[in-house]
Amino acid sequence: MNFKLETDHKIVFFTGAGMSAESGVPTYRGSGGIWNEYKWEEYACESAFKKNPNHVLNFHELRRIEALKCNPHKGHRIISQFQLEYPNTSIITQNIDGMHQRAKTQNVIELHGSLWKMRCQTDGRKFEDLENGPYANRHCGCGEILRPDIVWFQDMLDEKIVKKTMSVISTCTLFISIGTSASVWPAAGFPKLARDAGAYCIEINPEKTELSSIYDEVIREKAGKGLELFLGGIRS
Repeated sequence: MNFKLETDHKIVFFTGAGMSAESGVPTYRGSGGIWNEYKWEEYACESAFKKNPNHVLNFHELRRIEALKCNPHKGHRIISQFQLEYPNTSIITQNIDGMHQRAKTQNVIELHGSLWKMRCQTDGRKFEDLENGPYANRHCGCGEILRPDIVWFQDMLDEKIVKKTMSVISTCTLFISIGTSASVWPAAGFPKLARDAGAYCIEINPEKTELSSIYDEVIREKAGKGLELFLGGIRS
């Protein structure tokens, strides 16, 4: 690896569906994806929630239950341990399953929200619901039914989260993309933002992506094996 890592460097791990898929978490898109079985128009948009909120909540409750059947894999643990050695490490994830947090990782930015958070659309309050698969409470104290704090189809990304993400990437020294094609904006712009900031950029993905040519180094492996190779390269 043509890069020397120092303890004061700022590192960003950017993870996508491939990171969680290795733990057995069902993916939403692609072959065998959830949206091949379910229509997102009925389960993952604001209009569906307004029409039948409990129908939508039942669907997301099932996603929570399925996620809890899975465990963080060695790649999650490598990132968590790496963060202990290099404290200026941030994780930006497109995943909503909370797997990074279950691996005891800190400084996780969830671009698309979380299965384990709810929000009230009346007063804007957010609630963590971490105990188990079924929701602890489907209603806010004000009486309003809570919706999952997730970016659904036709939703806009949270502007504050996007700004924080861009700020973290634009000041990083090392950018590692794992298990994502990053083909949809704003994620499609993240590697170039890191490159323009002078960061060394690495892609870990078993398949070539549209952005592979942007990276300084490419590791054609799944997340766990790719992170092992990355770690070996850093320490050699």
